[in-house]
Amino acid sequence: MFEKPIASRRISRRSMLATAAAVAATPAAAQECRLGSPPHHRGQPVFLNYDQLELDASYDQAYYEPLIGQVSKRLASNSEAARARLGPPQRMAYGRTEIEKLDIYRTKATSAPVFVMIHGGSWQTGAAKDYGFPAELFVNAGAHFVALDFIDIKTAVGDLGVMADQVRRAIAWVCKNAASFGGDPGRIYIGGHSSGGHLCGVALITDWPDYGLPETAVKGGLCMSGMYEMEPVRLSWRREYVHFTDQMADAMSAQRHIDKLRAPITVTYGTFETPDFQRQSRDFAAAVKAAGKPVELVEAPNYAHLEMAESLGNPYGPNGRAALALMRLGLG
Repeated sequence: MFEKPIASRRISRRSMLATAAAVAATPAAAQECRLGSPPHHRGQPVFLNYDQLELDASYDQAYYEPLIGQVSKRLASNSEAARARLGPPQRMAYGRTEIEKLDIYRTKATSAPVFVMIHGGSWQTGAAKDYGFPAELFVNAGAHFVALDFIDIKTAVGDLGVMADQVRRAIAWVCKNAASFGGDPGRIYIGGHSSGGHLCGVALITDWPDYGLPETAVKGGLCMSGMYEMEPVRLSWRREYVHFTDQMADAMSAQRHIDKLRAPITVTYGTFETPDFQRQSRDFAAAVKAAGKPVELVEAPNYAHLEMAESLGNPYGPNGRAALALMRLGLG
């Protein structure tokens, strides 16, 4: 999940990384490259104790994960490798537009649980084909793995609600059609990473009867490195491409609608992620716990943002282990 900075409002990433590289080349600082917002004269706080530059950096993963582009390419190549071993997924449509499709990686077991994956990408990028890398973990553990495609925020004209509706309809399609590919409609689990983690949170507060399903259609959720309260996002540079309104910010903030949670959830984050992504996960889990709803918080030491996504494909990684535990499946 990485984006091009807004040059008119922020120090360029190229100059920041060049400075960091020069500093790291000196003997005193050779051990570790400085991460986070670049040195600057602090401005007035715009959210909590963040000034504008610090808040912007906290919603731009490249400031905290310099190799994020490399990891992104590895997820794509690992997905290709997984397909080479498992075979191509079953491609199905859940809606009428071209993007409204999903990939089903089938396990050999019948009446098997299903894990639905909502990809990240700052709401701007990402594709189901590049999130096939965890499929082997689930297939080998006896579960079907479904990766969703859905509209990007630019095509949605800045409206997160359009994205959320497609994700909800895709999940509803899986619930209604699970038996057709050997899935158990009574064991549907969902997960998402980053902006997909946000959409996962929104899906978990869905009134499923509106989609022709029982309230308890989804049996559990894995919210990985996501955003659950839109106020700081709305104040960050992401407002340049997400057209927030009061109504949308409220509807798209899962933390404001915890009363609608019907399933146990696991919230995960890495300690090398941006400060506000870490805070978002902690605060969301704490709010769910305070409401008396079942939640587990997993803090993964020494993991950066996209490395957390990659760990979903590892049964011994923080997200792979959490997913299997949520679905009550043994380690593969």
